[in-house]
Amino acid sequence: MKRVCVTGAGGYIASWVVKLLLSKGYMVHGTVRDPCDEKKNGHLKKLKNAEERLKLFKADLLEYEDLCVAFAGCTGVLHVASPVPGRHVPNPQVELLDPAIIGTQNVLNACLNAKVEKIVVVSSASAVLLNPQWPSDQEMDESCWTDIEYAKSLQQWYAVSKTIAEMQALENDKRDDLTVVTVCPAFVIGPMLQSTINTTSLLILSYMKDEGRTIRDTMENSERPYVDVRDLSEAILLLYENPKSKGRYICSQYSLRTKEFIAKMASFFPGYSYPKTFMEKSGRALLSSKKLLNLGWSYRPLEENIIDTIKNYEELGLLAKGKPFPSIITF
Repeated sequence: MKRVCVTGAGGYIASWVVKLLLSKGYMVHGTVRDPCDEKKNGHLKKLKNAEERLKLFKADLLEYEDLCVAFAGCTGVLHVASPVPGRHVPNPQVELLDPAIIGTQNVLNACLNAKVEKIVVVSSASAVLLNPQWPSDQEMDESCWTDIEYAKSLQQWYAVSKTIAEMQALENDKRDDLTVVTVCPAFVIGPMLQSTINTTSLLILSYMKDEGRTIRDTMENSERPYVDVRDLSEAILLLYENPKSKGRYICSQYSLRTKEFIAKMASFFPGYSYPKTFMEKSGRALLSSKKLLNLGWSYRPLEENIIDTIKNYEELGLLAKGKPFPSIITF
């Protein structure tokens, strides 16, 4: 039976990847900080087929030996684990750079040690978008990379961490007997499986609850590319399973300004505390997923994504009247 390891298995994206793998008949290894932490990982054990085919391993990205144990016997690794920050990062080296960069190198070395055949590294659109030299009216494809020094000047440490880690991963594909593929997802939204709310879901929630805004009833009208977490999971598995996958892939469905996105939300779910005024922000976010689409990827309509996301929030009680806005929440 096929055996694959997913790093950071209890997280937002990784939880959907684990669910998909189990539904496809895989034996799944999952790395987590604490397999006994039911608040963070209990949802994984409740997935269909988890009892028979999911094994959780205690592992830290900065601990090479932990990863070697988790990867043993696996033919593939899907490296999803990476911290996603809020706006303020007091210590970027410790909070972002080391886990992403050193962590990815440890994962690659452990893959070589375990004789893993293929690894899919989940990078980010932030490793693509921050390039001031790219023409503003031209779609960004896989040849476009974030300018690391420019990102540092903006203190965009998440972008710095993901860009360096992805470059490092693809360099290993050239040097070592290991197939490495990377995927750069856009802003990931969609229903949650995990019990701790993630950063991107917090932002969508702030569109609907005014307690979550920095300035009451005001929102930056910036443009963002979006992708559904379920479609991203399908893309990750497609890149792993398809022998033709090679190099880097952008994974994005739609690009909308905040005002447009919120208008769509309000058309389906009126009555919430949507912002009434917007601060205009320049800049485009045009990403091309043609390479991934040509490999066979498909995605659901944006309307379905929005409806499923907000229904999920409602079912979890996150939008209940009187419910305080969560900076971090478990339920």
